[in-house]
Amino acid sequence: MDDEENGLSALEQKLLEHCPQVKIAGAFTKPEQAIAAIEQFKPDIVFLDIEMPGINGFTLLQQLQYKNFELVFVTAYDHYAIKAIRFSALDYLVKPVDIDELRSAVERAEQKKNNTDNNDRLELLLDHLSNPRKDFKHMVIPSQDSIRFIKIDDIVYLEARMNYTHIYMKSGEKYVASRTIKEYEELLSASTFIRIHNSYIINKDYLQKYERGEGGQVIMNNGVRLDVSKRKKADFLKAIGY
Repeated sequence: MDDEENGLSALEQKLLEHCPQVKIAGAFTKPEQAIAAIEQFKPDIVFLDIEMPGINGFTLLQQLQYKNFELVFVTAYDHYAIKAIRFSALDYLVKPVDIDELRSAVERAEQKKNNTDNNDRLELLLDHLSNPRKDFKHMVIPSQDSIRFIKIDDIVYLEARMNYTHIYMKSGEKYVASRTIKEYEELLSASTFIRIHNSYIINKDYLQKYERGEGGQVIMNNGVRLDVSKRKKADFLKAIGY
């Protein structure tokens, strides 16, 4: 559903022309009609504008009983909301909707349609949005075969592996996320998480020691040694107060 007839018609036309696997059950500009249709049809995927007449998209989600669908926000909304969406491993498209990005969003939704934790991700999103002044405490880690909820403070460091990121936790567990390390650099707080190398982001709360050198090395409190690149050294030293 969308808050503008023209935007709704444009999205509907793009889906018809470029995403033939999608069968459109309904398109609505009025939130109450959308809620009734979602409860009736129980769709696999919902495209939802954040800004709508009367209530916003997040309020609409709170009013739904049925939430077991893949959700794609269509928005030109503020940075905080988009960040909350990304922390919850939910998808979004920025207006005007790009056709290639629309296709990719539909493909991702197809890959995730058998997940059983859609409601949990929506609840995490709504929790983040209900407390806009607090830091995010949890995030969702998407992988090829699962979605995991983790506590951000428990991340020791992240390692880039091509288009994937390996996330190392204080418990000793490692999770493989189907996101690039650049995405996590944008998401995580720069006051705590420091990019020390093209391949590494560390949580400075778990930094045990820094050994000087051309770039130098950090030793994390789990004993792991990681290189600091020459290019990142000055920013790293500034971030730890040297």
